[in-house]
Amino acid sequence: MAEQAIDQYKEVLQRDPKNVNSVKGIAYLYLQMKQFDKAKEFYRKATELDPNDPEPYYSVAVIDWTQTYQPRMEERAKAGLKPDEWIMKDKGNKKICEMLAQKNADVIKDGIEMLDKALQLRPDYDDAMAYMNLLYRERADVQCDDPAARAADLKTADQWVDKTMAVKKIKAEKQPGAQGITLDQPK
Repeated sequence: MAEQAIDQYKEVLQRDPKNVNSVKGIAYLYLQMKQFDKAKEFYRKATELDPNDPEPYYSVAVIDWTQTYQPRMEERAKAGLKPDEWIMKDKGNKKICEMLAQKNADVIKDGIEMLDKALQLRPDYDDAMAYMNLLYRERADVQCDDPAARAADLKTADQWVDKTMAVKKIKAEKQPGAQGITLDQPK
């Protein structure tokens, strides 16, 4: 069904090549089908068609994180590492770290750049902030020979957690009825 929907979107694009909603629809469907490279391709097209929409930038970054996180976690599991242990805890893992750094560094960099752009367009984009935290944690784990760079990346990640929580709190306070339930109200 997704392929049929993609075909329908592509028909729209043949008539109207600048139809950003069709481009985003195709990207979303490819994302749901876990065809990440195709999804990124169409989200990037959406950024070209509407460079002021922060969501396609964010979506590319989410895919970037997904493409780095899973392989890193698989390699860590093979090495017998706990989720929060640095891969370089054991110098015997240096080859694993270097392989992951080589494979993931550009993808992580791209994700951070995409989130920077999304946050320039929407400074209170808390979901983008949350993924910025995650991408800095990805980068921290592949700082193979540089514990100081790892520590700096983890500090930056923690700062993004704090920013995310602050924005979420502000948004929650602005919601109607954010004061909670009041049982006895004066008449």
